[in-house]
Amino acid sequence: MWNNKQQQNDFPSSSPAPVPAAPASSFNANPAARPTSTPTAKNLSCLGASLEIKGQISGDEDLQVDGKVTGPVSLGGQKLTVGRTGTLNSEVAAREIVVYGKVTGNIRARDRVEIKKDGSVIGDITTARISVEDGAYFKGRIEIERGKQAANVETEHEEALVGASAN
Repeated sequence: MWNNKQQQNDFPSSSPAPVPAAPASSFNANPAARPTSTPTAKNLSCLGASLEIKGQISGDEDLQVDGKVTGPVSLGGQKLTVGRTGTLNSEVAAREIVVYGKVTGNIRARDRVEIKKDGSVIGDITTARISVEDGAYFKGRIEIERGKQAANVETEHEEALVGASAN
C-alpha cells in the first residue's frame, strides 16, 4: 500500500541529489569543465559502409569515409580518414589524410599522409610528411613540400627581426 513515507522515497525531490566526487583521472561529463583541446564529435562527419557517393564533396569538418566515393574530395584544413571498407576514386585534398582502405587518385595533404597496414593508394602524393606502414600498398610518386613550410618560418623570422630592429 501507499503511505506517505514510500511516496517521498519513490519520487525525486525538487533539490538535486548530491553527486559523489569522481576521481581526477575519470571523464568529467560537465562540458564547461572539459579542457578546450578535447575534440568534439560534432566536428566529424561519417559516410557509412553502405553509402555510395558520385559527385564532389567539400566541407570544413573532419570526414570519415567507410563507403564508396567517386569524385573530388576537398576538405581544406580538415582531416580525411578512409576507413577499412572505404573506397575513393577521387582527387583528394585535405590537411591530413589517413588511409585504412583504398584510394585511387592523386592526394594532396598540407600536413601529412598516413597509409596504414592494409591501406592502398594508387596515385601521386604531395605532402609535407608521409608515413607508410609495413604491409601497405602504394603505387605512384611522392613529392615532399617542405620548402613552403621552411620559407614561411624564415619569412616570419625575418619579419620579427625587421620589426625588432625598427623599434
